[in-house]
Amino acid sequence: MVGIIFGSSMGNTEDAAKAISAQLGIENEVINVADIAPSELGKYSSLIVGSSTWNDGELQDDWASFDFSALEVTGKTVAIFGMGDSASYSDAYCNAMAELYENFVAKGAVIVGAVSTEGYEFDASNAVKEGKFVGLALDNDNQSDLTDSRISAWVEQIKPNLA
Repeated sequence: MVGIIFGSSMGNTEDAAKAISAQLGIENEVINVADIAPSELGKYSSLIVGSSTWNDGELQDDWASFDFSALEVTGKTVAIFGMGDSASYSDAYCNAMAELYENFVAKGAVIVGAVSTEGYEFDASNAVKEGKFVGLALDNDNQSDLTDSRISAWVEQIKPNLA
């Protein structure tokens, strides 16, 4: 079973998590990170994790208080998605994805689902590694018309990697 774990303050990241779940077509659970302990993540065969980006590029509050040191995800496949505002916070666009990436990689996770930066308009993002986002970057404030198609393409990309 795939666990879709999200942190959402305004509902956009939760909506994206539900849309990802609906398009996966495989057994999964969608859970707010505030409602799950790090030790419970081990029950999932794969994880999809998402966070909105706040202030100058910080994780959403529930993720910020999550105990990453207690994670046991060595060898687990993890895909990352994030919400950001590419106009108002163009210099820290979807930086929360970078924090998720770093925390999960540090615990031995195998990250899948890198996305090209083509078609995005932003100045800087810590979530760009080797010319691609570490996961799916979404912007419901400025590019909401692209959200559904971006989710569909990404789900098709990651689905073969999910157990």
